Amino acid sequence: MFRFLFNKLKYLGLKSANKTNQNNTVITSNLKQNIAHFKNSLGDSNDIIIREFKIGKKHNIDVALIYIDGMADDALITEVIKPLMYDINLKNRRIQNNIDYFKNELIAIGEIETTNSSPQLLAAILSGDTVLLINNSKQAIIIDTKGWVNRNVEEPDTERTVRGPREGFTETLRFNTTLLRRKIQNPNLVFEAFTIGKQTKTLISIAYIKNIANPKIVEEVKRRIERIDTDAILESGYIEQFIEDAPLSVFSTVGNSERPDKVAGKILEGRVAIIVDGTPTVLTVPMLFIEGFQAPEDYYSRYSYATLIRLVRLFGFLIALLLPSIYIALHSYHQELVPTPLLKTMATQTEGTPFPVVIEVILMGFIFEVLREAGVRLPNQIGPAITIVGSLIIGDAAVQAGLVGAPVIIVIALTTLTTFLAVPHIDAVTILRYVLVLLAGLLGGIGIAVGVIAIVIHLSSLRSFGVPYLSPLAPLTPEGLQDTLVRFPPWLQLIRPKLITDNEYKQSKKQKPRASKHKH
Repeated sequence: MFRFLFNKLKYLGLKSANKTNQNNTVITSNLKQNIAHFKNSLGDSNDIIIREFKIGKKHNIDVALIYIDGMADDALITEVIKPLMYDINLKNRRIQNNIDYFKNELIAIGEIETTNSSPQLLAAILSGDTVLLINNSKQAIIIDTKGWVNRNVEEPDTERTVRGPREGFTETLRFNTTLLRRKIQNPNLVFEAFTIGKQTKTLISIAYIKNIANPKIVEEVKRRIERIDTDAILESGYIEQFIEDAPLSVFSTVGNSERPDKVAGKILEGRVAIIVDGTPTVLTVPMLFIEGFQAPEDYYSRYSYATLIRLVRLFGFLIALLLPSIYIALHSYHQELVPTPLLKTMATQTEGTPFPVVIEVILMGFIFEVLREAGVRLPNQIGPAITIVGSLIIGDAAVQAGLVGAPVIIVIALTTLTTFLAVPHIDAVTILRYVLVLLAGLLGGIGIAVGVIAIVIHLSSLRSFGVPYLSPLAPLTPEGLQDTLVRFPPWLQLIRPKLITDNEYKQSKKQKPRASKHKH
């Protein structure tokens, strides 16, 4: 009996609360009630500005502006207030409190919108817009007055280039869409907006070219974004981890970049870009494994040099992944494969060290990772110096103390350097390197072979928004090999990736440069 009464009272309480919430979803025609509602909703924050004043002949209309100090542009707000308060013509006219009259004749701001939805008005205020409330009107006007402090467009520190644009994305979404619009002046370039995060209300925009991007991929991107139900989205990394295909894989299936030219190139190939307000890192999908060895500068340099650099990156990737484990296998299991003079040198250098070679490699690898992380987190003035000096001192001290052999220091130093040649795969290389080191310590060369085969099988099973991760290498697409590890000249790159877009051809044939036959 008591349980029934308790449940009944609970139901009536919820019903009453829902009814109250429904009543508060729209504003009323009473200005004082509306102001009280917004004060109650926004709290007592001292950055909430509510400016009440009167306009019209004999000051017959009460209005109020609500905005957040620091997020709205003061100059734009002045442009709204000043004409209404001080224009002589307005003072001598009987102003109508009709919302369309305000919208069409009194407010000279580019982007305005009318609504009676209280949640929409609150969202507008919190995003930097200004809300104009009018007495005896059941609707309010949202005025676009966003104007917070922005960072200037600068070259990204993590993606520097010798030749090419020096501009990078910023933390402001509208600036980033403008940078892309400048690169791709195409009316088919579409930006679609979303708001994600129950607490943060983060603005997100996806960008794609309507007649190039695969509609199925676009719809899949929208579906995955709309499925996100969380309190906070503070950076694009949140989005990446919610929408990736293989969340348990060490390989990322979502690309990212801070360079507008790189993202524009991906969009022109049929990919979809995801721009998140508050971060300069833009996501691109689908992502292929081969993208880890490509850089924007490859397309600005001659194809022969670009091909060489890509092969260097691939070789560096293999060194960073396999060199420590190969050294362990040769040192501990397969000495017969090492030339005798080199084997004697290795034995001499490691004689008397107290740890097995596996422990030496793991220990020094961990120390170098600590130094690298410290160099990243410390201020720019001392970070690089600490990394270099610390590496030299610790490495030399470890050898002099007889804790590790000199060959281990060389192997770890070379591994650390080559890790940065394929930046998109740094996380995967760092983790898998230690896995292969343990396998080499247990089984020697057989352990390395087992680990490499497992990695290849795993890569072959991955998909990025339905596109095979290893394409165009697996499945093999001969036409797609023109821009993989070998970069063909631009006049031979006729098609876009087949598995990403149905609009394959991007240029006409027979564009090979030819010398003029006329003599001068």
